[in-house]
Amino acid sequence: MERVLYTRFSSLGVVLMLVIDLMLFGLAGILIWATQMVWIPFWAAGVINGVGNYWGYRNYESPDAATNIIPWGVLIEWQNNHHTYPSSAKFSSKWWEIDMAWVYIRLLERIGLAQVKKVASKLVIGPTKPLVDTETLRAVLTHRFQVTSRYGKEVLAPVLKEELHEANAASRRLLKRARRLLVRDESLLDNASKSVLERVLGASQSLKTAYSHKQRLQGIWKRSNLGQESLLHSLQEWCEQAESTGIQALENFAYRLRGYMRQKAIDRTAGG
Repeated sequence: MERVLYTRFSSLGVVLMLVIDLMLFGLAGILIWATQMVWIPFWAAGVINGVGNYWGYRNYESPDAATNIIPWGVLIEWQNNHHTYPSSAKFSSKWWEIDMAWVYIRLLERIGLAQVKKVASKLVIGPTKPLVDTETLRAVLTHRFQVTSRYGKEVLAPVLKEELHEANAASRRLLKRARRLLVRDESLLDNASKSVLERVLGASQSLKTAYSHKQRLQGIWKRSNLGQESLLHSLQEWCEQAESTGIQALENFAYRLRGYMRQKAIDRTAGG
């Protein structure tokens, strides 16, 4: 479709829309057509890609600045979720995120006019195994965004909370500023943010240890071009060292990580 129709006849749709507007509304159709020409780029580039990459919250630390916006995500899209799993037919990730497009897709599927081919699979946590195995490695590589999200909630947030409890007023303000910086993808930090983060990590050994382990864990899937045996050894070593840090939240995370499993591929049976 893209090669044979849209590329070859890129102006045809615009012209046809102008003709249809003129047929339906007469000369007033020119004004309607001009409004459509302005309105579509405004919403696509200005609202969705503009606001949706500047303000909001993030479920996943995707390598771009995409965010989810409440309540506009209900009407437009959950931008951060979509950028993390671009091939998923379902944009919502949390149970309370209402995805109207997904509702329409499921309704069309019920009457045989659509077929869901793929949705983002979920990380499964099974019984903890004595050692990290290949299934654990594959789960970590496949669900790396979900692993990073869990690490932020289960390790960085508790360690930061302990530091805030013991800090004085001046240090507490600095720690609060670093709350989002600790989980944000390092490639998205500007120089001012990096400076704040360096000051926080320099003043807290626990946070520095937790943060460095996050970077090392991310480094494993960034080296996914290496052989499976090498990656498995790196993940086993990471778990062993994390469990000996003396940081309870980090030790618990490493222990549970040994039970990570992949969810089997979801196709037409995917639920809402």
